[in-house]
Amino acid sequence: MCGIGPFVTIPLMVAAFGGPQAIIGFVAGALLALADGLIWAELGASMPGSGGSYVYLRQAFQYRTGRLMPFLFVWTAMLFIPLIMSTGVVGFVQYLGYLAPDMGKTTGDLIGLAVVALVVLLLWRGIEHIARITAVMWAVMITSVLLVIIAAATDFSPHLAFTYPAHAFELTSSHFWIGFAAGLTIGIYDYLGYNTTAYMGAEIKDPGRTLPRSIVFSILGIMAIYLLLQIGTLGVIDWNRMTDPTDIASTSVASAVLEKTWGKGAADTVTVLILITAFASVFTGLLGGSRVPYDAARERVFFPPYAKLHPKHRFPMLGLATMGVITAIGFLIGRHTDLATLIQLLTTVMVIVQALAQIVALSVLRKRQP
Repeated sequence: MCGIGPFVTIPLMVAAFGGPQAIIGFVAGALLALADGLIWAELGASMPGSGGSYVYLRQAFQYRTGRLMPFLFVWTAMLFIPLIMSTGVVGFVQYLGYLAPDMGKTTGDLIGLAVVALVVLLLWRGIEHIARITAVMWAVMITSVLLVIIAAATDFSPHLAFTYPAHAFELTSSHFWIGFAAGLTIGIYDYLGYNTTAYMGAEIKDPGRTLPRSIVFSILGIMAIYLLLQIGTLGVIDWNRMTDPTDIASTSVASAVLEKTWGKGAADTVTVLILITAFASVFTGLLGGSRVPYDAARERVFFPPYAKLHPKHRFPMLGLATMGVITAIGFLIGRHTDLATLIQLLTTVMVIVQALAQIVALSVLRKRQP
């Protein structure tokens, strides 16, 4: 998840692999994202501007399953979109804990639920400047990432970053593959968003050439940033601290890097920027996500009440309310299990219904419309 994602998943990836070899997870996630991204590119180029996965599935399976596949996709989108947003709320509360170390579990839960309620309330009033908000969010996120990378470079220790535990790369060990599987789900989560341009095929010149390039370059660019961020972090913070649930590095690793390198004041400043990034990513995610059931209901592949708009502000009321509730539930799941469990849940839902179904859809469409 571009936004809060890179700031919360580094400790999760390190814990999954059991050491600095966690960079394998980010590289493997990038390779899998590239494979899936090319599928998105081909579908988006062949049906530019057609509206995303549920339309691709409808085109592929309309003669066999009718509206069943797009209907199932919308159902799963109603789950995985707010679950993705709930990870942003979990990250928000984690980093807020750095600024308020005495914050209890219940207080954190209430703050997270209040964040979800505030986002829904703001969206309920309508929004006219989404492009500006999105641009500000990206600027704040990139600034935060660059500050962490630069700070890490000023106090980088190769010994910390590249000293691996015994048997770290033992491919015959079940421990390696269990860690790899867990890390891969986290890696997939980190790259979410690479398919955005596939929804914009109608607005892109020569989508057959532009879409694959934009998707590939975006994934490679994100991978480079994440690797710099992770290697830099591992060169400043002992990886064992990231696996200790009582250590601030396990929940607010970027803040820990800034505190060790530039002091508490710089760490507090970057933490505030990360909080802004987390809030903005939840805001824009729910804004766009609430339109998915609305668009599907208008085309009669989802329940008709979801096609109704607010009489004054003209936004899909039921879609926003439903996703707000699911985001709140997902946040509580992430808080009372762990963030890795929440990420694995949403990744599983996406892979089973969206990614695998689109692979089959692409094969069907190639035969039907070569």
